Amino acid sequence: MRLRAEKRIDSPAWMPAVTAALSVLLAFAAGGVFLYAQGVSPFEAYASILKSAFGSGYDLSETAVKALPLAIVSLAVMLCFTMLVWNIGAEGQALVGALAAAAMVRYFPLESKPAMLSLMALAAMLAGGVWAGAAGLLKAKWNVNEIITTLMLNYIAIRLLEYFVYGPWRDPSSLGFPMTSRFIDSARLPALWGTRIHMGIYALFFLTVVMEVLLKRTRFGYEIRVTGDNARAARYAGMDYVRKVAGVMFLSGAIAGFAGMCEVSGLQGRLQAGFSAQYGYTAIIVAWLAHLRPSLSLVIAFLMGALLVGGEALQISMGLPMASASILQGLILFFVLGGEFFQNYRVRLDFSRVGRARRSRGDI
Repeated sequence: MRLRAEKRIDSPAWMPAVTAALSVLLAFAAGGVFLYAQGVSPFEAYASILKSAFGSGYDLSETAVKALPLAIVSLAVMLCFTMLVWNIGAEGQALVGALAAAAMVRYFPLESKPAMLSLMALAAMLAGGVWAGAAGLLKAKWNVNEIITTLMLNYIAIRLLEYFVYGPWRDPSSLGFPMTSRFIDSARLPALWGTRIHMGIYALFFLTVVMEVLLKRTRFGYEIRVTGDNARAARYAGMDYVRKVAGVMFLSGAIAGFAGMCEVSGLQGRLQAGFSAQYGYTAIIVAWLAHLRPSLSLVIAFLMGALLVGGEALQISMGLPMASASILQGLILFFVLGGEFFQNYRVRLDFSRVGRARRSRGDI
């Protein structure tokens, strides 16, 4: 007797939804075991997460604040992942985007809010695009592993930002804390509805619609998918592989850089070390859980934002580390990916004579 995985020829229409629901339930069950091992009641912990994330209008707005950068950066990495190019550097691209935006405020301040915000956005997108495009060019021309290059560029971006906020850009009145002076009013994205949600949310909805159309209804999106499925066939069909990979990486980095600009302009009001809270890495989870669908990423990002808000509540009310939320995120990704395996494959027990004969000969 042995286990054998068989590829499913077709799956029932209800299977994806049921598999996803069961996977999430199993993830929270496993998370409950972890919480219990920490001496915390899983039921009380999950109730605290729900209350802190959805208990009031203010709580919902804070969840949306956490979800906004996650959703924008998930669109960035989704663009590359559709092409099967692995951009793991969205964190660094967001950081250099924020750095470029802060540079515009420092060296080219403008009184006009539309002009100032436009200048910041363009600088952030250009910086993030060049940061990612360099790795894309190395991948396309010399087949340099983009996972390694984009990941290493993250650490360069972190140290570059720290150099400026600890050094020449540090606010003299910050009592030694690593941060710049507050941005001028024209460099701040307006807040909405009396909350901390800012106008970047409109940009998020616009980018989501553009990504939906771009990936599914344009020649560019078709060529991205073809190049990802078979680069050799794409070249044979006359598609410029180098230009496509470098261009997609540039666009991905530009979107991530824009997310960094939105975070410092709309929420922080200044540039400071550690402002991103590793949104670039969490956005990778959002993109995969959304099955690379831009519209679905909005929902997944909101739920991940709820976990981040809930993690802060667990830290305050129950004394658990903030990393507890990251563990729950990892468990959800692990079980959802495992559920996709069972969605695509059927596991059977093999009792056949052929199997027994092969085992007796030592073939298996």
